[in-house]
Amino acid sequence: TYSLLPALSRRLTEELPGVDFSFRGEMLAPDQVEALRTGAIDVALLRPPAADLSLTVHTLRRDRLVVAVPVEHPLARRKRLRASDLAGADLIVHSADRRSVMYDVVLRLLRDAGVEPHIRHEVGETSTLVTLVAGGLGVAVVPEPVTALALDGVTYLPLAGADARVELAVAHRADRAEPHLARTVGIIRAAH
Repeated sequence: TYSLLPALSRRLTEELPGVDFSFRGEMLAPDQVEALRTGAIDVALLRPPAADLSLTVHTLRRDRLVVAVPVEHPLARRKRLRASDLAGADLIVHSADRRSVMYDVVLRLLRDAGVEPHIRHEVGETSTLVTLVAGGLGVAVVPEPVTALALDGVTYLPLAGADARVELAVAHRADRAEPHLARTVGIIRAAH
């Protein structure tokens, strides 16, 4: 959401001035699904799958995956990478314990390329992940919009392969039909 949220938050407050929007920091998809279920949040931007029949989920786009690499890392000299190029590299990934969708995406991508992942750090937030890359602690596979986090010490390299993508979706409870909620979801879908 790094490339989407700044413009989206402005547009929502302009088009729905009577609605008080509150934005939460990074939440992994399972936490978002639970928060939608309990009513703690009304709308979520998440990475599917969100296998919950009580939710309506609309795919917004399929983001390319890129590799965040410390600028001093040998891989940083390359123009593009393949998943197989990450063999032996220290990896920084989203947390498996917190059931991150990106954790599963990255591990599947590497294993499909015959690479046994060497995970050095697991984190809960993407901003922390990129900060650790900037610190030279490893490389990370991330959705392309994360490149909006332009930190000194990090370069982003394209990841070759047609299947090197991950979906972004908007979700809300299926039993909710308030006009302001429908309008919010419509604005989000139009803004993707």
